[in-house]
Amino acid sequence: MATTTKIRPRALVRASGGPRYAVALAVDALGTGLLRPFLLLYGVMVLRLSAPATGIAMTVGVVVGLVCMPAVGRWLDRGARSTVVAASMLVRVLGVALLLATPAGNVWLFATAALFLGIGNQAWPAAHAALVATVAHGRERDAALAAGRALRNAGLGAGALLATACLAGGTTALQALAAVTGLAYLAAAALAWSVHLHAHPAATPATDGAGGPAPRMRALLAANVVYVFCLNVPEIALPLVLVTQLHASPVWSAIIFVANTVLVVTLQVPVTVLMSRFSRRTVLALAGVVLAASYLGFLAATSLGHGWGAPAVATVSVVCTIGEIIYAGSATALVTALAPAHLLGRALARFQLSTGFGLAVSPSVITALASHGSSALWGSLAAATLLSASAVATEKDQGTRLSGCCRRARAGS
Repeated sequence: MATTTKIRPRALVRASGGPRYAVALAVDALGTGLLRPFLLLYGVMVLRLSAPATGIAMTVGVVVGLVCMPAVGRWLDRGARSTVVAASMLVRVLGVALLLATPAGNVWLFATAALFLGIGNQAWPAAHAALVATVAHGRERDAALAAGRALRNAGLGAGALLATACLAGGTTALQALAAVTGLAYLAAAALAWSVHLHAHPAATPATDGAGGPAPRMRALLAANVVYVFCLNVPEIALPLVLVTQLHASPVWSAIIFVANTVLVVTLQVPVTVLMSRFSRRTVLALAGVVLAASYLGFLAATSLGHGWGAPAVATVSVVCTIGEIIYAGSATALVTALAPAHLLGRALARFQLSTGFGLAVSPSVITALASHGSSALWGSLAAATLLSASAVATEKDQGTRLSGCCRRARAGS
């Protein structure tokens, strides 16, 4: 098994699509960080919509945006790479333009803007992963995907911090942030398109995945719906628990969120490289075990009550972030390794469907479980994640089954 033993920045940049593409990722992430965390505030403060109506419109935009994924997968399988990435950015430019054109009180136009933003946000991960999978192979691909995630989180964090500093300007500042976001998406799309990367799947050797039909990945896709809950733990579950159950200062939530971002940016690549000595499926199963252990740790921390509870939750959140890093460094990499080259796009689209669905339902599931107490929330998440890890570990890769059948056939002949 090939492993990545050293982190070479220049090699990572080349494996991630090259310098221009790296700049495109950074600009896109910075623009996203300026607006996405404050889109709800934009609807409430600038457009004078009610908070429930704004939240529903945003949720519908995310969910309906998933409908585009089969078409994105087929487009990628025809060989498009940088064009799809650029398109995912351009469609968000249209979303921002509609957002700026929406008059106060018009929830339908806001929902349409959220839909275009949702389409771009859903299409981008699959398109980006397909582009990296075309440029890099083996464990270098895993490290390149990890580097892209680290860069994106850094851009998102920087954009969010900049936007937070500008929020004192009120509605005018929010409108200005939206305009800058649209310009950032436009610049990023131009940079991504200029890479001019196109694949020829039929002629590409299947170095990582099998050359036959697309793997079903049923257990992996089902498990991924549960795994992605970890991405909303720092943003939804922990603030909810800290404020409503432990009656702690909201500052603890901010500390945990910042620590999560810093850890992902600094550790995503090193941890992914460290885990490259093991199979991707084993690493993904390990991620589920670490996440489940952190959920049980949160359960124990919340039992400490006011005083020691908040520091304990913050400490356990580091373990949860490590689990998130291990998961993010292995999940997409496993899909790209399992899928044959000519069906990579459809495999990544199916994976993004499971990711998007998990992210869409996790807020309501988390809040519903939290209303029944810490045991219901953390116990259920731990049990579901352990079950998912077990399913990932025991699922047989389609390529392995096919090669085994071929060996038996040759032996019989």
